[in-house]
Amino acid sequence: MNKIYPDAKAALEGLTFDGMTVMAGGFGLCGIPENLIVALRDSGARDITAISNNAGVDDFGLGLLLQTRQIKKMVSSYVGENATFEKQYLNGELELEFNPQGTLAERIRAGGAGIPGFYTKTGVGTLIAEGKEHKDFNGETYILETGLVADVSLVKAWKADKEGNLIYRKTARNFNPMMATAGKTCVVEVEELVEVGALDPDQIHTAGIFVDRIIVGSHEKRIEKRTTRAA
Repeated sequence: MNKIYPDAKAALEGLTFDGMTVMAGGFGLCGIPENLIVALRDSGARDITAISNNAGVDDFGLGLLLQTRQIKKMVSSYVGENATFEKQYLNGELELEFNPQGTLAERIRAGGAGIPGFYTKTGVGTLIAEGKEHKDFNGETYILETGLVADVSLVKAWKADKEGNLIYRKTARNFNPMMATAGKTCVVEVEELVEVGALDPDQIHTAGIFVDRIIVGSHEKRIEKRTTRAA
């Protein structure tokens, strides 16, 4: 089975549709599948539910899909860097399902592992807990959170072999490994593609069984907030 596609547009062909749910890896602008996000925008798919730690910035990452109003709902933990997001949410034009960051990560991991729900103490007694089942374990109250699964997961990795075994680089790993397992179809963009057998098996973070399509992309790797100090 050939998993290699010539570009992001080709890799998303036949996968996008109105009302789809998409997971997009990344933390801030670190480790985002930037080429696949542009291709998703260009596909014209609308009413998207986007599951991502954040919404990028106004003119990069998922912020591009907010500009075109293709996202209907965000399932996120942090959205503070995107003025377009703020405006659309406050105007009632964008739905938001807020999650504590660890809960979001575990919901994605659970979805990928086939676990429909789990109990956590995080959020008990806050707005996060409203409308959710509460249950006591050993005298402590927990709330029920559900696993998350997407129609398509868009993932950024550092290296892949032609079978789709993936290695991520340092903090760019972030949400990508969990999302790779939680999409019905997983599309990955990488910086480097190698032959099968070239990767050390002990260093592989995501097994190729989870990966359906791969592209090699050029990456801007934009810095979200550049801070400097005098020498």
